[in-house]
Amino acid sequence: MNPVPPDASPLDERDAADVVLVVDDVPENLALLNDSLDEAGYTVLVATSGEAALTLAARAQPDIVLLDAVMPGLDGFETARRLKADPETAPIPIVFMTGLTETEHVVAAFGAGGTDYVTKPIRPREVLARIAAHLHQARSQRQARNALDAFGHATMVVRERDGRRLWQTALARRMLAEHFGGEDTDTPPELMAWVARESLRRRAGAEPAGLTVARGARRIAFALHPMPDDGGEPVPGEWLVVMRESDDAAIVEAMSLALELTAREAEVLYWVVQGKTNRDIGDILGTSHRTVTKHLEHVFEKLGVETRTAAAALAMARVKQLGRAN
Repeated sequence: MNPVPPDASPLDERDAADVVLVVDDVPENLALLNDSLDEAGYTVLVATSGEAALTLAARAQPDIVLLDAVMPGLDGFETARRLKADPETAPIPIVFMTGLTETEHVVAAFGAGGTDYVTKPIRPREVLARIAAHLHQARSQRQARNALDAFGHATMVVRERDGRRLWQTALARRMLAEHFGGEDTDTPPELMAWVARESLRRRAGAEPAGLTVARGARRIAFALHPMPDDGGEPVPGEWLVVMRESDDAAIVEAMSLALELTAREAEVLYWVVQGKTNRDIGDILGTSHRTVTKHLEHVFEKLGVETRTAAAALAMARVKQLGRAN
C-alpha cells in the first residue's frame, strides 16, 4: 500500500500509472485489492474511513475510487455524495463495493454518484475489468475537458434530474459565478428551467433553441447538446452546455455615435434590435418600462421612424456590428 506523505501534492502522486483509491474498513479486503491492483500496474492509495477518503481524494486526485458502501461513521453513500459535491473531485469515477444487492441499495449507489458497483466477496478479475473500462472513459472525458480549457471554451455537463454540474471548465465556472453567483456545483434555476424545456423539445423532435441571459450590456448565450458516452451515444439525462459571453458596450457606443443618440437611448434601441419588450428592457437596465417608452419615443423622433421594426432595421443598416452580434 502507498501512504501519502502530509506534504504531498497531486503531481507528487501522479506518475505514469493510474491511481486507484481503495476505501474499505476491512483490512483483508484492502490487502486483497492492493495486491491485485499493484500487480496490474496501478498505484494504490488506501483509506479505512469515509472521512479519510475525502481528505485523500482532495489531496491526491486519484483517477478512480473503489468505495465500500457500508462503513462505520461516514458510510460510502454519503462519502460519494460529498466527493461529487466538490468540483475538484466530482469528475472522479466511483465504483461501489457492496454485499447489498437489493434494488434499493443499488439505486442508492447510483443516486449518490456511483459509476458502477461490484458485489462482495470481491473477485479481483472482475474489479480489474471494471476499473479498466471506467478509466478509459474517464481519461477520454478528462482529455476533452483539458482541451476545452486550453482553447478557452466555457463548457459544462449538467445532470437534468437535479441540476448538478457534473464537470465544468474553469471559464464556465467563472462566467456562471459572475452572472449568477451561488454555489459552483448547482446550476442556476433560470438555466435549469431552459434545460428542462429544451430536453422535452429535443425528445419531441423539435429544432434546438438556445438561451440568452443579459446583465446590462453583457450577455451570455447558452447552447444545449446531447452528452455523448465513450461510444458516441447520448448519455440519458446528461447534457453538454456550451456558453459564449459578449460585452455589448462597444456596440452600444457605436450606435450612439452613428445614430446621434444618447447612451441610454442607444442602450434601449440595442435591446429593441434584440427583440426585447419595453418591460424586458426595463428589467435589464434597471428602470421602469414607462421610462423605456419615453426613451424610445425620442429614438423614433431622432431617426425619423414610427415603429420599433423600422428603428431596428435602420440601426442594423447603419451599425454593422449589430449584424455580427445577432
